[in-house]
Order: sequence, then C-alpha cells, then structure tokens
Amino acid sequence: MPEPASLSNARLDVSSGGAVPEVRLSGPLTLETIWALWREASGIPAAQGGRIDLSAVPRCDSSGAALVLELRARLHGEIVGAGAQVRAMLEIIDRPCPNPPESPPAEWRRGVIDTLGEFAWEVGQNARETLEYVGSIAAGLCLVVLRPRSIRWGDTLGYMERVGADALGIVCVVNGLMGLILAFQSAAQLSKFGADSFVAMAVAIGITRELGPLMTAIVVAGRSGSAFAAEIGTMKVNEEIAALDAMGLERTRFLVLPKLVAMIVMMPFLVLFADICGLVGGVVVGVTVLELPLGVYLRQTMESLVIWDVGQGLIRAECYAVVVAAVGCLRGLQTKQGAQGVGVSTTSAVVSGILLIIITNAILAILFHSLGI
Repeated sequence: MPEPASLSNARLDVSSGGAVPEVRLSGPLTLETIWALWREASGIPAAQGGRIDLSAVPRCDSSGAALVLELRARLHGEIVGAGAQVRAMLEIIDRPCPNPPESPPAEWRRGVIDTLGEFAWEVGQNARETLEYVGSIAAGLCLVVLRPRSIRWGDTLGYMERVGADALGIVCVVNGLMGLILAFQSAAQLSKFGADSFVAMAVAIGITRELGPLMTAIVVAGRSGSAFAAEIGTMKVNEEIAALDAMGLERTRFLVLPKLVAMIVMMPFLVLFADICGLVGGVVVGVTVLELPLGVYLRQTMESLVIWDVGQGLIRAECYAVVVAAVGCLRGLQTKQGAQGVGVSTTSAVVSGILLIIITNAILAILFHSLGI
C-alpha cells in the first residue's frame, strides 16, 4: 500500500507582526494518496505570502503537483523544501501555456458570382487535367504498339491474372443468372402469344449484344477499377508517386499502361465466357420450365445468332475496358492525403466507372443503330 499523504494547517508568525498560514505536506503525493487532501485544501483561507513546505514529500506525480500549485495560488506564497523529483514535476506542470491562437475572422458570405466563378475554375482545372491524362494514355498506347518492349510486361502479366482469371468466377455466375432471368422474363411475355420458341432468340441476342458485355464491365469496374484506384491512391499517400516524379519517370508508363493493357487484353475473354454462361442460363429455363427439347432450343439459338452479334459485344467490351482502367487509374492519381482520401478515390472510381459505362453503352447503341448494324 502506498504511504498516505497528510496535510496540516499551521500558523506562523512573521516579522511584520502578522500571521500567515503555513501548509506542510508529507508523504508521496500521487493519484492514489491525494484524493482526500483536495477537500482539506479547499478549506484553507486565502492569504498573502503563505508557505508550502514540501520537505517531507519524497515524490509526486502530476496530480500531486496540481494540488501543490493550487495551494500556492490560494496562498500567494512560495514553495520550500522540495526535492529534485518534486521540483522537476512542478516545473513540468507549471509551464506557461502558449498564447491561444487568434480566432479566425468570420467567413464572409460569398455571392452567386463568387460561387459560379469558383465552380467554373474547378471545372476548367479538371477538364485540363483530364485532357492531359487522355493525351498521355493515347501517347503511351501508341508507344506500346511501336515499341512493345517499352511496357513493363512482368507487371502487365500480373494484372492480367488479377483482371481475368481471378474475376472469371464472379463474371460467370452473374451472367449465368442474367441469362436465366432474361429467359424467365421473355417467356412470361411471349407465352401470352404462344411464341415460347422465340425465347432462345431473345436470350441469345440480348446476352451477346448488350447484357453480357455490360454486366461484365460493371463487375470488373467494382472489382478491378476500385483496386486500381486504391493501389495508386495508397502510393500517392505514401509519396511513392512523388518519388517517381523526382526520378524523372513517367507515371503513365509505370502505373497506368500495365493496368490498361491488361484490361484491354482480358476483357474480350471475360465477355466470351459471360456470353456462354448467359446462354447456358437460358438453356436451363428453356429445357426445364418451357419444356423445349434441348436440340430445338440450341438450333434456334444458333439460327438467331450471327458473327456480328458477338463482334458487337466484343467492341463494347474493349470500349468498357478502356473506360474502367482509365477511370480507376485517374481517380487513384487524384487521391488526396490520408486514408480517407484513398476511400473517397476508390468510391469515386466505382461510381464514375459505372456511370461512364452506361454513357458509353448509350453512345454505342445510337452509333450502331445509325449505321444500321
């Protein structure tokens, strides 16, 4: 058990003839021993020139030093008899507080013109940065075509595995379910007209032209696009990108091109597997629910499909690949400092990627319709 502390309130005659209180403390002044002394200290009357005798105090902590300083402020006196450890603790606790910072001026109310001007400036800066980024990507892809050894193929192969092989399972499951759902919905409407046999055509064309590439791109955007943004964003927070700039190395060549090339190469293969799984989902519904013979369903599927249906889906897939990889890397390069900045850039990569995928899909649909193909 710690040695208890004690406090005695005595009187001391001074040369002036008056009397001032003298407070004598003894024992260790720690958090465990001084809790009762605060009540006694509050009963000491205020005075001028009192003394606090600490000659019998072997040690104290911050709570004991606070008690001593409170007594000194009450008595307006001096501290005597303090040992080395006690004096050091008192000096630490008794340090003057720095001047508080001046309160910031009240924020002035911005007008409509100021708000619009700031918004226009930010839009212009983002547009300039995006154009520079698109230009660097285009130049980098041209350099890869002209000089294939300029790209880091070791990193590219690693990203190809992450983008393609690792994502194959979830892509097949999602598109298989989409084919099954599309077959159910088509059958529900076509059965009203006795046209159940056209379910195979609806599933085949819908999956190969639209749903297969679109759902694959959305899955890849949520999986690989966010991973690209988080990876590059973490590198920026850790100042690794600043180190690349200091060494005179191009960001696009070392960070963006391997991811972009890997996405462009692997996306068509993912879409082909997605088409197959979607068609299998339609076959399951056609054979089990609609009770169509398997040979009849497969023959109708093959008769309704042409090479251009699959080719149109592959063209969409390549466009989606460029969008997903480019947006993910751009959001990573735009990451602000801190862990929160990495989270914001990752979220923005997914949201922006999916939005641009839908916009790209709409543009391609209008283009193909205008060309009559």
